[in-house]
Amino acid sequence: MLDEFSTQLNNILMATYHSILKIEEQSLKNTLPDLSVNEMHLLETIGKTHGNGRTVSGIAEELGITQPSVTAAVNKLVKKGYVERWRSEEDGRVVYIYLTKKGNSAYALHSYFHENMVRSVVRELTEEEKAHLLKGMVRLNAFFQQAAAAAEEKRRVQEQERLNAPPEAESKERIS
Repeated sequence: MLDEFSTQLNNILMATYHSILKIEEQSLKNTLPDLSVNEMHLLETIGKTHGNGRTVSGIAEELGITQPSVTAAVNKLVKKGYVERWRSEEDGRVVYIYLTKKGNSAYALHSYFHENMVRSVVRELTEEEKAHLLKGMVRLNAFFQQAAAAAEEKRRVQEQERLNAPPEAESKERIS
């Protein structure tokens, strides 16, 4: 059972996460109704390269999802006109994903949404409160990044153990 502080912190973290998600979903619904939040986050990952493009493996690594999931999402975004694929001139096996003009517009709108959200959050805070909030958020983020890395490492070890395990002996039934 959690102590009072831990219970309050858990409730605040969960409520904040759900509130941000709701606000983001509503914003997308109003401005870019053909995009899901997950698709927008994929566009954001590509947009952060400022025109340099991303590989499917790079996107998958940053978002913490599988390459087949990224490929499926990219296929949808190509059909919707938000991204395009270009083969590397140096290595024809490498394919980069770039935002189209429509994708860049969506990325700019989403960036504006985040900027406004942050401005609204800090508008009423003193400089001291901002410093404390930022320090706490940095530490919280570091904790979650370490926890995510540990969970991923555990998953990889279990997968490796599963692949290296000897095949199970066939089950035999005695026939008299």
